[in-house]
Amino acid sequence: MNKDELIKDNKELKRVSELKEVLWLNPRLLPYHEAAEKIKMDLSAIDDAENRLKKFAPLIEILFPETRSSHGIIESLLKEISSMKQELESFYGCCISGRLLLKMDSHLAIAGSVKARGGIYEVLKYAETLALQNNLIKEDDDYSVLAGQKYRDFFNQYKIQVGSTGNLGLSIGITSAALGFNVTVHMSSDAKQWKKDLLRSKGAEVVEYDSDFSKAVEEGRKLSDQDPMSYFVDDENSMNLFLGYSVAARRLKKQLDDLNVTVDDEHPLFVYLPCGVGGAPGGITYGLKSVYRDNVHCFFVEPTHAPSMLAGMATGLHNDICVQDLGIDGRTHADGLAVGRPSKLVGKMMDYVLGGIFTVDDYKLYDNMRLLHSSENIDIEPSACAAFEGAVMLEKYASGKTYINNHGLADKMANASHIAWATGGSLVPYEINRHFLDTHLDKQV
Repeated sequence: MNKDELIKDNKELKRVSELKEVLWLNPRLLPYHEAAEKIKMDLSAIDDAENRLKKFAPLIEILFPETRSSHGIIESLLKEISSMKQELESFYGCCISGRLLLKMDSHLAIAGSVKARGGIYEVLKYAETLALQNNLIKEDDDYSVLAGQKYRDFFNQYKIQVGSTGNLGLSIGITSAALGFNVTVHMSSDAKQWKKDLLRSKGAEVVEYDSDFSKAVEEGRKLSDQDPMSYFVDDENSMNLFLGYSVAARRLKKQLDDLNVTVDDEHPLFVYLPCGVGGAPGGITYGLKSVYRDNVHCFFVEPTHAPSMLAGMATGLHNDICVQDLGIDGRTHADGLAVGRPSKLVGKMMDYVLGGIFTVDDYKLYDNMRLLHSSENIDIEPSACAAFEGAVMLEKYASGKTYINNHGLADKMANASHIAWATGGSLVPYEINRHFLDTHLDKQV
């Protein structure tokens, strides 16, 4: 694919190809009622996913004692971070209108990342399917029986495989092994060593690749297809992952209510989601739009060196383009976002519901991590710190002001709420977290 042809007459893509920070606005964004007609997704599928997770809660509580306090429901805190807001405004010389909150999927039980939502859901759904098909359970049974040894022995006949830069691998690997499945995680060159070590300690097989995420997924898919007893969790195309992520929106509504955060025509909600292949932020975005419709404005944030979703959506080529086609190397300190080719499934759905995409330089990830640590005593991993770019830059970019004006929000921003979605971090070992906090990168020129 010819780079010059791709960026011809497209100033924004040219800046992206030059590794510049941008805010790309999605020209295909539609009012929610029109978007829903285009996407044609049955919202009852999200209800079904939420009910399935409730049904599995007693089993989760047994397999993972750390979930006892929540009775097997895997959910994260939503916390207002007013001190961080002040620090960001001072550090970057910006104004963040309204309130700033942190959605702490970084601290989700079991897997310590947003991937605990979709990954655990897909493994549980596959386990349910196998158990029902083999008459081991009935749909009205208490699913906690699946913790028994006879069920573990049954699941041990099967293998689950996944390709990952790290966090999805942890989610799939830890949950699959706990149920008794054999599990293989195909990990790209960007995956951190501590994540590989943790997976192996949980009983997962880790296959390492010298190439990027897309290659790890391709090889994992190929090997799984050759084994009739193997199931492949496809981060690029899985609707089950997508539905698991989308459940977050239903639960967020109660949390916002508890914090007296109003979301309506006069009180807009902005949500900033770090994006790799797109499954997690895409599922969350669609779930949020189904709840708050045109009163929620969702934006992805990608590294300047791995803007795969931006490349796919801006060109309309989706998964038929990779960042290397734009002359971009795909190498970033944000290991969870180091993806060169976006999800086909998600990109085409986001065409109608996503507000836009920010790109962010790697050096800011560590700056933001230090600001959060010092102001709120909260530690998240560098990839998750990409989310703050949205809150900082929305009202600084000319394109951000255009978005605000085009949506009639200029006189409502004082009533706005902003959520930075922290995607991972609580499982990072202490020494590595200290290393992150001590990492200072030069600003990219």
